[in-house]
Amino acid sequence: MTIPAEPITVPDKVVDLARGADLVCVWRNDYGGLTFRATGSGEPFYIKWGPRNAESAFRDEAERMRWAGRWLNVPRVLDSGENDTHEWIVTAAIDGLSAVDSRWEAEPATAVRAVGEALRAMHDTLPVAECPWDWSVPSRIANAAQRGIEVPAALRDSPSVDRLVVCHADACMPNTLIGPDGRWVAHVDLALLGTADRWADIAVASMSTEWNYGPGWEDALIEAYGVEPDRERLAYYRDLWNAT
Repeated sequence: MTIPAEPITVPDKVVDLARGADLVCVWRNDYGGLTFRATGSGEPFYIKWGPRNAESAFRDEAERMRWAGRWLNVPRVLDSGENDTHEWIVTAAIDGLSAVDSRWEAEPATAVRAVGEALRAMHDTLPVAECPWDWSVPSRIANAAQRGIEVPAALRDSPSVDRLVVCHADACMPNTLIGPDGRWVAHVDLALLGTADRWADIAVASMSTEWNYGPGWEDALIEAYGVEPDRERLAYYRDLWNAT
């Protein structure tokens, strides 16, 4: 996943959704999906467009954002849809930058702290009893099987649940927005949000610090979250993430 440095050809559907607004591609993921910022035609907004995939769908993300937005700051959904090959979602802009924007790459200590605090806020705020979605180990293994992925037998025996929360389910550094004051302002990319052990999120969030800022920041994120590192659960959920 990268912030594109080279010009990106804008898909025809994105042009239609932009309704004359100026477009800048701000993100490209590993599946060929693109995210555009649209400006110059009223309030700014974002358009995510990409090929349909078996792991998650933008319609799922739209539903989850509408639900989570009752308690937490997430993008407001303006439109979503799909055709035989691609899908899209349009959301209102939030005043903040991704934790991996160059602004925050230059201040990793601030960004890591913000993401750890944001994740704790999500886990403390979203109500488990009201969440209709599941991101447990069995559900993730089943999802992987539907995509033709055989999860190693050793990963089918998971650690006991430390604390059941509503997990982000893709808590990598880019998916937290940070305000000018260095504090988190919103969560994005919630297509797989669901209930699971909090360490499923903590493991991925802390692991992703190395991808974006280099080694040495994993435990700083866990400290910002407010717990001591659980090495067994961290190792298990990182292995599960990589396997699925």
